[in-house]
Amino acid sequence: MASVLVVDDEQSQRFIVASILKSAGYTVFEAPSVDIAWNEILEHKPEVVLTDLKMPGKSGLSLVEEIAKLDMPPEVVVITAFGSIETAVNAMRFGAYDYLNKPLEREELLLIIQRANEKYSLRVEGRELRSELTRQITAGIIAESQEMKDILTIAERVAQSDSTILIRGESGTGKERIAKLIHYHSNRAQKTMQSINCAAFPETLLESELFGYEKGAFTGAQNRRIGIIEAASGSTLFLDEIGDMPLSTQAKLLRVIQEREIRRLGSTKTTPVDIRIIAATHKKP
Repeated sequence: MASVLVVDDEQSQRFIVASILKSAGYTVFEAPSVDIAWNEILEHKPEVVLTDLKMPGKSGLSLVEEIAKLDMPPEVVVITAFGSIETAVNAMRFGAYDYLNKPLEREELLLIIQRANEKYSLRVEGRELRSELTRQITAGIIAESQEMKDILTIAERVAQSDSTILIRGESGTGKERIAKLIHYHSNRAQKTMQSINCAAFPETLLESELFGYEKGAFTGAQNRRIGIIEAASGSTLFLDEIGDMPLSTQAKLLRVIQEREIRRLGSTKTTPVDIRIIAATHKKP
């Protein structure tokens, strides 16, 4: 069963909440202050933290902020007095999962803690899945030389940024595997990386594949279609063999990188996109 840390300066309140949670099968830790709570979090790594917001010394809100900085933070549920909803909403902006009003009701408490624990479990499963995907990707990468090991190290490091990346190398050297490695180590890993081979399309068709088009934009455009750039919004777009992309299309792609928006063929409106671009080419500069 999951563990819950109860943070409240009032001993009687901690006792009541802890008793309810223990009766439901949870392992419960207690802390009367933010400083002690922080030590408990580092030592016991609870799945859920239930904290009062108003306490002497450091507030529960400061604890919410610090927890959000952890690599794998627990889900946080804050407790607030009636009339202090705005404070609870601010806590949610800083990363709290939900809030409860005083006086606490047993069924509502157990329901919120259950849901918070389920969310934590989903995050753990997602991380494990990404780790497995990364393992599968890197399993096919042979890195005997120090140069290749350095590339893998760099790939993992740059994955944490949102920088546009160009990978150069001969055909068959695993450029797309490196791109996938970067993607699955990034904050965009929860969404599938989109890929397109720029050398596989003639110029006119490549633009429609990249940017999409509106109905009637050209002969045969019977319906609106979103392009791969728009489909990749929130994720990573891998542009293979970008060196074979026509210069006119490269200019339009540069605008996408600069402005973070696209215009479908045949449209007068722009559409915002949130993408990270990784490009690859076998051509030398």
